[in-house]
Amino acid sequence: MEKNSKDILKKAYQNLVTAKSMTELYEENFKTVSKYVHATSRGHEVIQMAVGMQLKPQDYAFPYYRDDSILLSIGMKPYDLMLQVLAKKDDPFSGGRTYYSHPSLRDDDKPKIPHQSSATGMQAIPATGVAMGFHYREGGNLFEDEKTQNDSEKSDKSAVDGWYNQEVHSEDSRLQGNAPIVVCSLGDASVTEGEIAEAFQMAALKQLPILYLVQDNGWDISANEAETRAQNAFEYARGFNGLEAVSIDGTDFEESYNTLQDVISKIRTERRPFLVHAKVPLLNHHTSGVRMEFYRDDLDEARSRDPYPKLKNLLLDNGFSEKELSEIETEIKQSVQKDYEKALKAEDPKPEDLFTHDFAPTEITEEKGERSPEGGEKVVMVDCALFAIEELMGKHKECLLYGQDVGGRLGGVFREAATLAQKFGDNRVFNTPIQEAFIVGSTVGMSAVGLKPIVEVQFADYIWPGLNQLFTEVSRSNYLSNGKWPVSMILRVPIGAYGSGGPYHSSSVESVVTNIRGLKIAYPSNGADLKGLMKAAYYDPNPVVIFEHKGLYWSKVKGTKGATSLEPAEDYVLPFGKAWLLQEIWKQEDEETLSIITYGMGVHWAVNASAELGMEDRIEIVDLRTLHPLDYETVFKSVKKCGKCLVVTEEPSDNSFSRALQGRIQEECFQQLDAPVMIIGSENMPAIPLNSTLEETMIPSTEKVKAKIKQLIEY
Repeated sequence: MEKNSKDILKKAYQNLVTAKSMTELYEENFKTVSKYVHATSRGHEVIQMAVGMQLKPQDYAFPYYRDDSILLSIGMKPYDLMLQVLAKKDDPFSGGRTYYSHPSLRDDDKPKIPHQSSATGMQAIPATGVAMGFHYREGGNLFEDEKTQNDSEKSDKSAVDGWYNQEVHSEDSRLQGNAPIVVCSLGDASVTEGEIAEAFQMAALKQLPILYLVQDNGWDISANEAETRAQNAFEYARGFNGLEAVSIDGTDFEESYNTLQDVISKIRTERRPFLVHAKVPLLNHHTSGVRMEFYRDDLDEARSRDPYPKLKNLLLDNGFSEKELSEIETEIKQSVQKDYEKALKAEDPKPEDLFTHDFAPTEITEEKGERSPEGGEKVVMVDCALFAIEELMGKHKECLLYGQDVGGRLGGVFREAATLAQKFGDNRVFNTPIQEAFIVGSTVGMSAVGLKPIVEVQFADYIWPGLNQLFTEVSRSNYLSNGKWPVSMILRVPIGAYGSGGPYHSSSVESVVTNIRGLKIAYPSNGADLKGLMKAAYYDPNPVVIFEHKGLYWSKVKGTKGATSLEPAEDYVLPFGKAWLLQEIWKQEDEETLSIITYGMGVHWAVNASAELGMEDRIEIVDLRTLHPLDYETVFKSVKKCGKCLVVTEEPSDNSFSRALQGRIQEECFQQLDAPVMIIGSENMPAIPLNSTLEETMIPSTEKVKAKIKQLIEY
């Protein structure tokens, strides 16, 4: 320990007594405090303080729900934490939106803490994403100019990266032991989650500067380690070549502090991952709602390992008197009580506070730039996206692209990233392992260090392993951090059926994704829209999912030449939430007219059906372009004018996004409707078969849309 070890010991004791006093106070006031579920660090205090006391403002921490001692040791006050346990309006982490010890912190003088969920172990991937962001910033010389910029020059940096201090990643910073690290805190039971393996794998593969701190109290909730784990986290980590692991007694302050001091120093200078496994007792309830006396049979043994008397004896052995320690305890208990009484009187959120920070504001609200430049070249849809990303990467060094098979050898299975690795380097365009959860969830961490990741799930059918991260971490971050941590990312998803792709390469999944609040979602029908929306998505601080229909990429499917566009100029942007009235008609009193509301491939079925029926003057077609936000104003205006409405989708229609849209139109336009709003989609079968006849029978087509139009016009 350092020469000022007496100061360190005193600070540790103060932190432990504070955390212990808070646990005891919560128990004494159980009926009040347990209105909202919470867990405390009782028994885990020493290992948590040993790491928290050594973190610096440039570091990033991902605590879990039992880590209130980490929060106290980085400088948070009991009053701050009590505002959260009571879900008060001034809760500094979430404004009363999420549970105790679920921090989101962006203070200049403390480690940065992006939002993470209660889902056990799910923070490991975002945390590893931060470390991967550090790795990117420290590789090559892309950011070399920022290490010597003065303040006035820094103010000119791009909007995406303008707040991040690149200087902490300099070689001097590393040599001086000041380079930032990431700490990901986990309970040992969470290490059995598959997503933990994805995080460990990437940390070991890329040699990322991250510390996984695993606190092992031997319990899940009521299931103990003998029932649920073949090995502990230390033993498990041995399977990841390049992830060094140590196991310690997490109740021994000297061992914990010294071990972590050595490990943290190595991570700061050597830039490689470590796992520290700490054995600790759980001396309080799993949570306030799951009481330990219900099921614990090891309480006497656990209490024999209480870190409190051990730390107290350590201080007595190092020159502190019983009187000094007693005075410290008395003062802290009184202070904690006062903070509690003050927190009880704090203001609760108001009903209107519910409706803030669902999205961070974006500057892209109007269509701008040249959509169809004079003398421009017609390009296929896939190339419009490719050229958009190439322009963005050429302009913004914060922009990078990764996913399965997007690297230099192939450039994507649809050639949607062709030549990008060759032009911008393997550190900016790179392949990942087959781990969709990591691809999606790592963007939380990348965004948190001022980068703008564009990532890809190879087929929509493969998105399912990534949905946990998309829902739990990505979509909710801005809202649950009270606006502090929007996740700025783009997720590209090739989607849809054509050419006998079969059951695992043809699915439509937009109904699932549109049910995840906090995402912006695009589903363009042509290359110009795709390029404009890609640009808008890049400059949007929120998470964006772009569905790109595989059958439109090269316009190889009959009737999809309209997906090919003049390539828009580099300055072209198309805002989200602006539908396209691509076939407009006038209001007619003596003819039956119809509004078709559609998107993606449905646009081409609708246009072709309208033309083949010779009814372009009686059918209006609205291309939604984006599914969220959705341009209801344009939709309702068209339907009210025409009096009849057909929603066209490729998804099976039951329980779908389009079925919900059908209901919304029916509700809003009822007075002006001359027939029920109808819908056409794929057959409601579990999968799209491989056989071409069965595939054709399954999905809509121009002929099927024509038949539905006739039925509705004649209604």
